[in-house]
Formats: sequence, structure tokens, C-alpha cells
Amino acid sequence: MCRLIGKERLVLDLSCRWKDDGYYVVTDRWQKFTDLKINGKRLKELEKSCDEFLIHAVDVEGKCMGVDERLIGLLAAAGVSRPVTYAGGVTDMDDLKIIYRAGKSRLDATVGSALDIFGGTGCTYEEVVAFHRQAAE
Repeated sequence: MCRLIGKERLVLDLSCRWKDDGYYVVTDRWQKFTDLKINGKRLKELEKSCDEFLIHAVDVEGKCMGVDERLIGLLAAAGVSRPVTYAGGVTDMDDLKIIYRAGKSRLDATVGSALDIFGGTGCTYEEVVAFHRQAAE
């Protein structure tokens, strides 16, 4: 695919779930574990084939019960040169602050179910935009 359209047009979307000793990519509605273990070394290998990562924290995705700080720490420590967006579990603005701090300003985040424009009550679109602008300064 990289040769066909170029890696600069690819976002690698990885759904990660904890099992035994680490995070593994899961498929088929997050039910089937692959043997692709996610760690810094693996992400550095994969970044050769994409322009950006979207990492789903499957264990907390869509639950509005808080973010996966262990996965956030792994992603922040990976040291990849590509942008990384974390998705999963954001409940309110405090969770965005956790991602920003624990991610050492290296991670972007998505907000889904908690966002007011999607019917959530955890944070408003305006709050998220203001936080992003302040963090960018």
C-alpha cells in the first residue's frame, strides 16, 4: 500500500487491548487478539509505513470511565517521530489534562462519547477547543 499511494497518505489505526504481559492489536470487533504486541520498538518499525498513528485503547473505549494511563505512558515513551493520536475513555477535561501531562505533550487525543456534540455531558466542544489552543501556545 505504501508503494501504491505513499506512506504520507496513511494513518495506521491500531486497536490495542491488554493481555497478560502487554498490549496487543485486536481485530473482529475487538474480540480476536493478534500476536502483534505494541511497544516502542514495534511502533518504530511500523512508523516506516505510515505518516501518523491512531491508537485505540480498547479496554476503555466508549465507556467514559477514564483513560488508559499505562497505554498513554507507553505511547509517550515510544519516541516515534510520527504524530500519535490516543483514543479511548475520555470522560472530561481532566482526562485531556492527563493525556497532555502523561503524554509529555507528544500525544493528541480524540474525544467521543463524552463530548456534548455527540450527546455527552463530560465536556463541551468549546472547552476542548480552548484547551487545545492553550496547549499549543
